[in-house]
Amino acid sequence: MSKILVVDDDLAILELIKINLQLIGHDVVCAEDGIKGFALVKQEKPDLVILDVMMPKVDGFTVANRIRNNEGSEDTPILMLTALGMIQDKTKGFDAGVDDYLVKPFELDELKLRVRALLRRINAIPESLGRAEIQTVGDITLIPENFSVQIKDEVIKLTPIEFDILNILVQNHGSAVSSGKLLEDIWGYQPDDDVETIRVHIRHLRSKLQKISDKKYIDTIYGGGYRLIPEGK
Repeated sequence: MSKILVVDDDLAILELIKINLQLIGHDVVCAEDGIKGFALVKQEKPDLVILDVMMPKVDGFTVANRIRNNEGSEDTPILMLTALGMIQDKTKGFDAGVDDYLVKPFELDELKLRVRALLRRINAIPESLGRAEIQTVGDITLIPENFSVQIKDEVIKLTPIEFDILNILVQNHGSAVSSGKLLEDIWGYQPDDDVETIRVHIRHLRSKLQKISDKKYIDTIYGGGYRLIPEGK
């Protein structure tokens, strides 16, 4: 059984999510505002946070940032649940450290699918990701124990999603990997045209790699996805 924290100032939505997640076996904790929500993150140590954006006192973007910068919750999956559905809103959410994004109004089956996909990433390692052993390809060494990547003698920590993206690119080095495959392998679903999710995470991953190397390791293949260049260029 997983513990899920739901943070939303709409009490009707809060109760709806709580009941439906409890019916499929989850332990659900609720908060009506961002301040209480972040306090419960530290107190309850949930396996997953479902987080609204537009809330009194502290908005969801701020709470997401605090979760990511808090020791002990930095890797906790965050599903942002909000009426703000524009690409710039999604980008802002991903920049704040959100793992997935679901726009209101939503179907309960879709919510359960997203929750299951995020929990799968922390509770079981999909065979397609194969994170069990250290892997080295060209300049790049993946260290699964702490979601880190080493290039030459420099090491930097990645988020679990960034690590999984790089891992899939390593396993398919030399070949293009589509955004759809990344979504399906990492998130467990392939929403139509939801490429912005991948673009933002790829941008963050590239930025981190550039902090430890001046080479470029990830190519964008227009119309075809992304490809790893193991020795850089």
